[in-house]
Amino acid sequence: MQTTYIMIKPDGVQRGLVGEVITRFENKGLRLVGLKQIIPSNEIAEAHYAVHKERPFYSGLIDFITSGPVVAMAWTGVEAIKVARNLIGPTNGREAAPGTIRGDFAMDIGHNIIHGSDGEETAKYELELWFPDGIAEWQRDAESQIYE
Repeated sequence: MQTTYIMIKPDGVQRGLVGEVITRFENKGLRLVGLKQIIPSNEIAEAHYAVHKERPFYSGLIDFITSGPVVAMAWTGVEAIKVARNLIGPTNGREAAPGTIRGDFAMDIGHNIIHGSDGEETAKYELELWFPDGIAEWQRDAESQIYE
């Protein structure tokens, strides 16, 4: 099992897409093990996007992600990072395939509804950043119906 970090960004929250996103992840078979809604501080936003600090879009990204509430989530499953990224779709919503979250709901690179960790190291870092007290460890009874 692998755990990944997923964040519904302020545009996704404002557009009322939280339930839709959670439903897609649950329907796929991933298990929700962490969930909270917060308005990120500049400190947490800067730590989250530190990899982009030298990019020209960095300050706008920080302004956007701190502009309203986000929904921070941790999801567990077999190859959860890969599965989540397939559900999410490419960064640019106009290029994302229909059926993906961004393909169905996003038209832009900046306002693209959702963030998902891109690898194991990133997921570990992001999960520790957004869930410093840890995540819920539990087993779903129906898991035997999802995996062989």
